[in-house]
Parts: sequence; structure tokens; C-alpha cells
Amino acid sequence: MTAARKIIALLIIVLFGLPILFGVIWIVGLTKATVSPEFLTDLPQEIIADIPDMADKIFTEAQSERVITDENTRAWFRAAAEAGVTPKLVMEETGLQKWLHNELSESLRETGEVLRGKRRVRAIVLDLRPLKEILLRNDIDRYMMKILEHLPPCDEEGIRTWMAIAKEDWGDERLPACRPDLDIAQEVLKYKRIEAVSEMEEEIEIFEDVHFIPFGISRVITWVSYSLFLIPAFFIFIGALIAATSPASFFRWSGVSILVAAIPALLLSLFIKSVSLWALNFVPYSYSDAWSSELYDLVLENTSWIPVKIVEYLFSPVVAISGAVCIIGLVIFVISFMVRGQTQTRVVYKQAASPAPEVPEKPVQAEEKPEEKKAEETLEPEAESEESDS
Repeated sequence: MTAARKIIALLIIVLFGLPILFGVIWIVGLTKATVSPEFLTDLPQEIIADIPDMADKIFTEAQSERVITDENTRAWFRAAAEAGVTPKLVMEETGLQKWLHNELSESLRETGEVLRGKRRVRAIVLDLRPLKEILLRNDIDRYMMKILEHLPPCDEEGIRTWMAIAKEDWGDERLPACRPDLDIAQEVLKYKRIEAVSEMEEEIEIFEDVHFIPFGISRVITWVSYSLFLIPAFFIFIGALIAATSPASFFRWSGVSILVAAIPALLLSLFIKSVSLWALNFVPYSYSDAWSSELYDLVLENTSWIPVKIVEYLFSPVVAISGAVCIIGLVIFVISFMVRGQTQTRVVYKQAASPAPEVPEKPVQAEEKPEEKKAEETLEPEAESEESDS
């Protein structure tokens, strides 16, 4: 009977308790990461603040033959430098930097306050119309013309390439680093810019149709995700209850079951986090025929802190939660030995406190009274006289 109970308990824990607990650890960890204000608002604000200096650094290094060996790519950056057109200058003069720091940063700040529960939930609208107007300004054309003027004249092959781009879809075709007819070049670049801007939305609404949520959206979603732990806890409790023959064995079954699910989750999260960080140091964002892969390597090198922080934000909660579950399982496992020790101590104490069986005493003969003794003495001579007569 005991063996059958243990088999049933083992099936319940292995088939339901362990896989559900493993999955819940990952769900709760990733949910906590993706809805955290630090990930959704604070990190984008850090990126926005670093964009101008980061873009200028990439722009300067891309002109070096030691960094970019592709002559066509390097020629575009060199022509922009000769024209005095730097990314930071363009962002300041067109108002793009102002829009990033005002409109976008303000929307992110309000979103962070809502997630933290400091502000009531309301519709937050990110207006993209000013950004679209900035990208369509004539100043962009002026900057492009300055760059084209500092490029060498096109040969016949360069002119054919420019004409092919003007007539057909750009696709992955590389813009040759030469100066064609400026009207044709301006028409090509303006058309591609208008096409890209027209595909952008005019506004992005955040927290649409969301009613008031106390304590902050981030906290509520995190608490709800934590309640999922009740599901594997139920199966582990039922399994341990069926298999247990004593309080100590109940705690031992529960603790071991929790550890068996939490330790692989902890090891897997640490492994994926380490592999992701390692891969970011060796794999560029992507490869393209339009630009040299060296440019992508350069971008990755100067923006490597962004994916590193994203990976840390995503997997650190999983590591922390799986580690906490491991500690809980270990504590429950240790309690099983404490409960067993207390039980044995109580048994020994009862045995020591119980009195030893008493040895029955011999019955004490009652002393004869003086009157009875005299009567016996009187009867004895009479009995002797009767014997003599007979």
C-alpha cells in the first residue's frame, strides 16, 4: 500500500508539479522584466540621451580606413565631414533632438509614472506628426545636396546605377559614392524619404481603454503573475501529502520536488544569459549588401551597452526568482530534519519521564489484639484437657 501511494505521488509531482513550476518561474521572471518601468521607460530614456554623442562617435570613426575598409561606404562619411554635416548638427538644427528630449522623453516619463502607480491611468499619446514634419523639411534636402557636392563626379557606371535606382525600387542596391546630376539625385533621395515617412503612423496611444488600476500597472501584473505559483504548489502539496508517512517525510517530499524544478530553471537562465552576452560580442546586428558589414560592426561596438542591458533586464528576474525558489525548497528540506529531530526528542523525553513499574510489597500481617491473645491462651488448656480425657 505504501509503495502504491508513493508511485501515485511521484506521477502527480513529475507530470504536473515539476513542469508547471519550471514554466511558472520563467513566465513570472519574463513578465516582471517586460512590464518593469526600468525596462520600458528608463532604458529608452538612457538611449535617447546617448544618441547624439553616440552618432557623432560612429560618424567620426567611420571615416577611418582602419575601421571601414570599404571605399564606397567611407566616401559618403568623408564627404559629409567635408560638408560639415554631422549627425549632432543635423539633429539640433532640424529640431529632431528637441523632439526626442521633449515629446518622446515626456511620454516615456509619464508612462513610467503610470507603471509605478504615481499617476492615474490615462491615455498617453505620443504625437509623431512633429517628427514626420522634421523628416520632410527642406533642410534635409539641403544637407544631402551639400554631401553630394563633395563627392567626385560619377563615371558611366555610376550614372547608370543612379538612373536604375531612380526608375526602379531601391531594394538592396548600393548608392554609388559619386555625384550624378543633382536634380536626379535630389529626386531619388526625396522620393525614398517621403515613402519612408508616409508609412509612419501619426500618433501612438499608450494605455488605450485601460481603467484605473491601484498600486500601478507594473505591480498589479507582477502580483497576478506571482499567483501562478499556487498551481504547482497545489500539485506538489497533494503529491507530498499522498506519499508522506510522517510530517518529516511530507516536508522532505515537498522540498526535494521544489529543488528538482528550480535548480534546472536557475541553471538554464544563467546559461542563456551568459550565451546571449557572449553572442552579442561576436555577432553583428545583421549583414546587408547596401552597407559594409564593417559599419554594422562599428555600430554594434558603440551601442553594445544597449543589448547588454536588455539581456540583463530580461534574464536577471528569472535568475532571481529561480534562486529564491531554490532557497525556499532548501529551507523546506532542512525543516524536514528539524521536524524529525523534534519528534525523536519528544519520544525520548516521554520514555524518560514515565515512572518505573512498582514492585508489589509483601502483605503485612496485622498485630493481634490483647483480648484475642488472652482468649487463645484460655482455649489452649481446655483443648489439652479434652485430649487427656479421651
